[in-house]
Amino acid sequence: MLEVKLHDIGEGMTEAEILHYFVKPGDSIVADQALVEVQTDKMVAELPSPATGIVKELLIDMGSTVEVGTTILLIEAENLSGQKEQEVSATTESASAEKVQPKKTPPTATKFKGPHRIMAAPYTRKIARENGVDITLVNGTGPAGRILEEDVYRFKETASNQASAAQEIAATDTVQLASPAPVAKSATATAEVETIPFTGIRRQIAKKMTQSLTTIPHVTHFEEIDMTNLLALRQELKTDGISVSAVAFFIKALVVALKDFPVFNAKLDEENEVIILEKDYHIGLAVDSTLGLIVPVLKNAHKKTLLEVNKEMKELNEKARLGTLSGNEMRGGTMTITNVGPLGSTGATPIINHPETAIIAFHKTKKCAVVTDDDEIVIRSMMNISMSFDHRVADGATAVAFTNRFAELIENPKKLWLELI
Repeated sequence: MLEVKLHDIGEGMTEAEILHYFVKPGDSIVADQALVEVQTDKMVAELPSPATGIVKELLIDMGSTVEVGTTILLIEAENLSGQKEQEVSATTESASAEKVQPKKTPPTATKFKGPHRIMAAPYTRKIARENGVDITLVNGTGPAGRILEEDVYRFKETASNQASAAQEIAATDTVQLASPAPVAKSATATAEVETIPFTGIRRQIAKKMTQSLTTIPHVTHFEEIDMTNLLALRQELKTDGISVSAVAFFIKALVVALKDFPVFNAKLDEENEVIILEKDYHIGLAVDSTLGLIVPVLKNAHKKTLLEVNKEMKELNEKARLGTLSGNEMRGGTMTITNVGPLGSTGATPIINHPETAIIAFHKTKKCAVVTDDDEIVIRSMMNISMSFDHRVADGATAVAFTNRFAELIENPKKLWLELI
């Protein structure tokens, strides 16, 4: 009998929530087949079977949170020939009232075969469960028959249309014998209450935010930045066939500013009473995914070119939305950014990603009338930013100097080029 335990899947996690079982007791399984889907504080992952055999018992209820090392289910493993192992120790043989019968292999089978594995990402499986779709009935249109999100929605829509058509036919064929008597509504009837589960990533986000706000004295500094010259540069690059996101410029400018003000690329070690100034620049990218707030980390931004930053940033954002990030891609950040401008935001007080020292939010860019140093009124593209920082580590004046340096690089892209050469 093999015990399948929750193990550390590579991100230093200590616990996980049991989201969904892909098997039930009595199911035949093969090695590496997905058994259970779990939710850590950062990602959704599948735990594979360590061997071929039969599922004997599911020990943990779905929705439960367990610690690493907890046994989740039991498997009766089979030997290489595909037959169940019949060895029973002398100490347990007398306690058993029934003899274990060898598994009968179908005449046409040359070896044990388990059920066909469904090719679908954890997030796609989640969508199927939430929409009441049996994913085993869905035809995948992705590479190698992989089931995609749109396949699930298409299946649900088709099933819904078929059900509606059947209801219309039934209604047409039904003869109304008598009109039902009116039913008076009870004066004491109460409205139905709708609830959503406070589990998974949502619960982990809550724990993380509570830890940050109760541990770190937050101060938020606001600033506005003239984006006109940077937008003109981006348009010029597009004319040459080069598309670079404004956020890629932000990241490179932040790295330069962080080198000048390293206190914001730091962590406070209260136990040893030191502020650790990080030498590498790993920028967290807050992503609003359907699973919740995900923060992949763009590692070593100081060692990457602008185009490399742009490419990797887009890849990480896509993985976050699909729920396919690895543990390594979500840890080790030294400062976090969040780009809420596309959503229409004009200001916020972002919460620091503990144990980092600062987080900066980029808000909506809009054209405004601006008075120049020559007292002329001109139209400029202005963007608001808000930066929250740990007041134990840095002071307000330092934060202002930091954002001024960042603004200088964004408003004068040529100066940014000089810093990157």
